[in-house]
Parts: sequence; structure tokens; C-alpha cells
Amino acid sequence: MKKIVLYGVVLLTSIWACTKVPISGRSQLLLVSDDEMNAMALTSYKQFLDTNKVVAANTQQAAMVKRVGDKIAKAAQSYFEQNNAPEYLKSYQWQTELVQSSQINAWCMPGGKMVVYTGILPITQNETGLAVVMGHEVSHAIAKHGSERMSQGMIAQGLLTAGQAGLGIAMQNKPSATQNLWNSVFSVAAPAGAQIGMLAFGRNQESEADHLGLIFMAMAGYNPEEAVAFWGRMAAQSGNGSKPPVFLSTHPSDQQRIADIKRLLPEATQYYNGTKGGVKRN
Repeated sequence: MKKIVLYGVVLLTSIWACTKVPISGRSQLLLVSDDEMNAMALTSYKQFLDTNKVVAANTQQAAMVKRVGDKIAKAAQSYFEQNNAPEYLKSYQWQTELVQSSQINAWCMPGGKMVVYTGILPITQNETGLAVVMGHEVSHAIAKHGSERMSQGMIAQGLLTAGQAGLGIAMQNKPSATQNLWNSVFSVAAPAGAQIGMLAFGRNQESEADHLGLIFMAMAGYNPEEAVAFWGRMAAQSGNGSKPPVFLSTHPSDQQRIADIKRLLPEATQYYNGTKGGVKRN
């Protein structure tokens, strides 16, 4: 009986909640609204900033992080405007903060709330390397990977009954289980200084974020070829015998990622050169 109910939920919800990820065109099931996800993300984001050391905005590193974040957000908006979908990002309220931490990590919550850890800056090395990271993380939010993971979890854990959808409904049905699911996807339940904010995405979603990220960074005026060099440095970091960086959790293998990025570079380069949208070069 439980399997029959589960199949019914999948069938009924997929009829109206199946959407396509921008650029990649992959179909995904979304059972939660942007408003619901963004509201919970904002609460988690504020809690994180309150319990971690935010680097002062007037420092050189923090200014660079904000500059890159602003440029990529504007590039993403430009992409959707050029593709006749100017309202796609209407609910996003972009914010980027640099946090003092030795972790090699960065993340972007639903709705555009982003954090970069100082620990990743020695590997990004420069502003373009940082754009690789931030383009990737922004793409997770734009592709609504968090909403997708929540939707999959709500179905798998029976938090919705047939014909139902919405984070609010799941909270009403099973508030504790729904909160636990949120914590598992976004790791917001970890104590201060731990891996708070590490979004738990699958490898397909990580590869998809690489693809979108290349295009957004290119449209922002950053050379996408730097992605190969950056991921080479990340591969060296993970292969030095120490524990792999948090940023590499559930990611594709280093070799596969770099091969995929090289395959995608011709498309991204068109955006960088201005022949397919983006910033026109002299």
C-alpha cells in the first residue's frame, strides 16, 4: 500500500510540477515554491552569519568577493533577459559574504544568499579563479537544485500525500521530519565552525552547475578557460594525501570534471567573446 501511495504522489505531482533546468534542459521535479525555499534559506543564512566571522566589507578580499558576485548575478539576469525570461530571477535577493574559515568551500542558498570561505582563496588565486567558484555555486541556486533535493526527499520520506505539494504543507504534515530533511540538504544543523551551509547535491547536479557556471562567468567577462586551471589546482589539493576539501563533496572525479569542462569550453567561449551573448571584446 505504501508503494502505491508513493507512486500516486510521483504521478500526480510530476504532471504539473515537472520543469526544465535553464541551459541544460534537464527535466526536474519541483514541489516547493521559490517563496517557501527563499524564506527558509534566509533564516538559515542569517543564523550562519550570526555564528561565524564575516570579513569586513572594506577589506580587499571581501571587496573582490562582492565584486565577482555582483557581476555574475548581473550576467545571469542578462542571460534570462536575452532568452525572453526576465522574470525568472525576480524572487532572488543577491547577497555575498566572505567568511573567515580554513575550510576550502563556498555555497549559495536558494534565492541567491552566498558565502565564500577564506580557505578557498589560495586555490582560486585570482579574481577569475574566484569567478569559477562563484559561477558554479550561483548556478546551483539558479538551477534550483536545493528545491529539487527537497522535493525528492519529501516524496521519498512520505511527507506529502497524493496531490499535495509545498514546503508549508510538508511542515504541517510532519514538521520535525521536514525540518530534518532541510537540515540534511543544507547542513544548517551543524555547530558553528563546522560544515554549515554545505549543500548536499548529487554528481549530476554538480556537473550541471559546472556547465551553467561557465556560461555565467563568461558573460560576466571572465575567461572560462581559467576553469581548467582552477580544477587542476583543486585536484592537486585533493590528491596531496589529506582529507578532500569540503568543496569536492559528491563532485565528479577530477579527471571527469576537467574533461567535461574542456568539452564545454567552445560554447562558453562564444559567450565570453560576445558572439553568443555576453560581453563584447575589442
